[in-house]
Amino acid sequence: MADAAAELDEGGIQRTLKDLFAGAAGGVAQVLLGQPFDIVKVRLQTTTRYSSALDGATQIFKNEGPAAFYKGTLTPLVGIGACVSVQFGAFHYARRQFEQSNSTRNPANPTLSYGQYYLSGAFAGVANSVISGPIEHVRIRLQTQPHGAQRLYTGPIDCVRKLSAHEGVLAGLYRGEAVTILREAQAYGVWFLAFEYMMNADAARNSIKRDEISQVKIATYGGLAGEALWLSSYPFDVVKSKMQSDGFGPDRKYRNMRDCFAQTWKGEGARGFWKGIGPTLLRAMPVSAGTFAVVEATMRMLK
Repeated sequence: MADAAAELDEGGIQRTLKDLFAGAAGGVAQVLLGQPFDIVKVRLQTTTRYSSALDGATQIFKNEGPAAFYKGTLTPLVGIGACVSVQFGAFHYARRQFEQSNSTRNPANPTLSYGQYYLSGAFAGVANSVISGPIEHVRIRLQTQPHGAQRLYTGPIDCVRKLSAHEGVLAGLYRGEAVTILREAQAYGVWFLAFEYMMNADAARNSIKRDEISQVKIATYGGLAGEALWLSSYPFDVVKSKMQSDGFGPDRKYRNMRDCFAQTWKGEGARGFWKGIGPTLLRAMPVSAGTFAVVEATMRMLK
């Protein structure tokens, strides 16, 4: 954080635009790296057809072909790019607000505390949830719909239209938004906190500036931060997936978030909140590593 004070003098709008652009680049990398793992995770969370992640991947490949691992990719490719853009833009905005506040109390050292890093990440997660909620809902519907002639949706636009027609935009398209907000706040609070802690510790340990940390180390710290993200928030994600793949009207199984938590605990016990964690952690390392590596490289290029 040796450059923190200098950053305070940079134009806020210009800096935010750079953060947004770097985040968007990271988001595209995130989707392309993670989508095959993600569809296996969602299928494991929402069905009982597969005995393990390997069985799920094998059956998807055998019954639906290799293209099935990229089902619903268009929505996250556009949407997750926007989401990661918002995540990094919101995080750095909140971070700069804390730095400005800290600088009034201690001009010589406006560095954030780790609690403030967490709060900045949580702020980014809540801001992101407005976009990620409906995007992930559409993605999950496309990933879990029947294959072939029994398909329910012809594509993302058709899915948005039908979900909105069922119960309106808020109750239909934004189903599961409460648990999405909880997941995003916890997940991104931990994600950014873990990454910033490892980056700051490396810079201090080796007496170097943050910009001098190698891309290999950035990718490694990003990957480890991804593992921390999911380990800290996964039960929320399971409930979100269950609610967003649930039926409508008389076919609806869960009344609300609390009911979904209760039914999962009653029917599956504690293990029910960790179904699909294996492929999620396998996905988290390369996806998060790639995201932070691309974002950091882009931000350095834009300086």
